[in-house]
Amino acid sequence: MADAFNEFDERLRRIGRKRKRLRRGYVTVVGRDGLIVTRPRRVRRGVPARGIAILVVGFLGFKALLMAHLGFGVYLDRVEDLAKGGMVEQGGALLMTPDPVSQFLAIQLRPYLK
Repeated sequence: MADAFNEFDERLRRIGRKRKRLRRGYVTVVGRDGLIVTRPRRVRRGVPARGIAILVVGFLGFKALLMAHLGFGVYLDRVEDLAKGGMVEQGGALLMTPDPVSQFLAIQLRPYLK
């Protein structure tokens, strides 16, 4: 008799754990037998790598476009002006400093902007 109570208590614990996971979101799936089963949604942790990659590529493209449009001399003058400003402007100047990738892209874009 005690064994039946232990099984029942274990079943209640499993149901409680599943309900707790389902509160964070769930997905319904139709199984091979046609039965609809509700499963907890997988929790994604961390920062999405694809989003960061798109952000970095977009920023490098923006810098390259500015360099190609303004020319390297004018672009460097404006970055130097930024470096003379306050703390936020100095941070912007650090980010906008030409790097080899953006310089290469600017050289490739230059003929299309004239």
